[in-house]
Amino acid sequence: MSGLLSGARTAVNPLRQLTIHQLRQRTSLKWREYPDDVLPLWVAEMDVPLAEPVALAITDAVARGDTGYTAGTAYPQAVAEFAARRWGWDGLAVERTALVPDVMHGVVEALRLVTDPGDAVVVNCPVYPPFYESVAHAERRIVEAPLGEDLRIDLDALGDAFRRARAGGRPAAYLLCSPHNPTGVMHSAAELTAVAELAQRHGVRVVADEIHAPVVAGGARFVPYLSVPGAENGLSLMSASKGWNLAGLRGGLLVAGPAAAGDLARVPFGVSVGTSHLGVIAHTAAFRDGGEWLDAVLTGLDDNRRLLTALLAEHLPAVRYQPGQATYLAWLDCRALGLGDDPASVFLDRGRVALNSGLAFGTGGVGHVRLNLATAPELIIEAVHRMASAVG
Repeated sequence: MSGLLSGARTAVNPLRQLTIHQLRQRTSLKWREYPDDVLPLWVAEMDVPLAEPVALAITDAVARGDTGYTAGTAYPQAVAEFAARRWGWDGLAVERTALVPDVMHGVVEALRLVTDPGDAVVVNCPVYPPFYESVAHAERRIVEAPLGEDLRIDLDALGDAFRRARAGGRPAAYLLCSPHNPTGVMHSAAELTAVAELAQRHGVRVVADEIHAPVVAGGARFVPYLSVPGAENGLSLMSASKGWNLAGLRGGLLVAGPAAAGDLARVPFGVSVGTSHLGVIAHTAAFRDGGEWLDAVLTGLDDNRRLLTALLAEHLPAVRYQPGQATYLAWLDCRALGLGDDPASVFLDRGRVALNSGLAFGTGGVGHVRLNLATAPELIIEAVHRMASAVG
């Protein structure tokens, strides 16, 4: 097994820097939701120390007493420069951006810009559970377009969902999860171009949640939705939250395509002013100066994907797992284990491992669990051993 834990790194692997004792001192949700005998591999927090450039930016701001309202364009400029370096995309125009408190808050605001109460929002299920909750909170209704057997976008199902969503001529939106959570699938340029063409044909507005965009597997490159032909009237949400573990330092960015610039003028004043100044400072530092740290995390995640694949083959061969090209999440098909609709409850009760139940992810989630790979390899080994003992 030791060979599975090695590999060349550009820097010390942040996923291997904290002990279980240090992690249990944390007061965030991941480590406080369950008793201490439970190994938490559920909610999307990473078990890493804060990236040094981010920590320095925050502490410098606190030392200055710089804790007022946020101002300026440093954040979108940093994201634009990151997009050019990492994704080869120079189409993120600073003047076509707006600050939002966080990505899901921005999703709700974007849906309010392009649809009215009672209108339909299409999602590719199984998908991130807050999509369902946020759409309901915005007084819109969900129309599901299930993923294909290969866990990729099924264009026929999407077209059918668009037709149903637009029935009666009402406005509709497509809430695109890119990269996809929970599957880890990264949509190709060809797939996104086909999505844009379908959306244009049916008169559906696309809102892309791209929060996991920085978290890609080795050799992969993220494709921003707004970079493909036909996506000019799309809206995108980005942040450093997932790439640098900044959920507690909120700050999101709403990005508009050229034909959607006018929509930004209708974003309520209270939305942007409600963004955390310290959050903006943290996210700006991450995108601008956190590349080396991110690369070390990505290398560690590549190791963890290989490790999980080997562990499942050895201890839980009936579990189906397709390692994703993005995110630090693993979508496990446990239906062959005979644990019922909600295997996460069995793994928790019998194995004391906390995973996300697939039931919350909508159609296609029955018999599945989501496992968080952003932790030390030793904890993944322990988790799989516990899961296997829960089955045996």
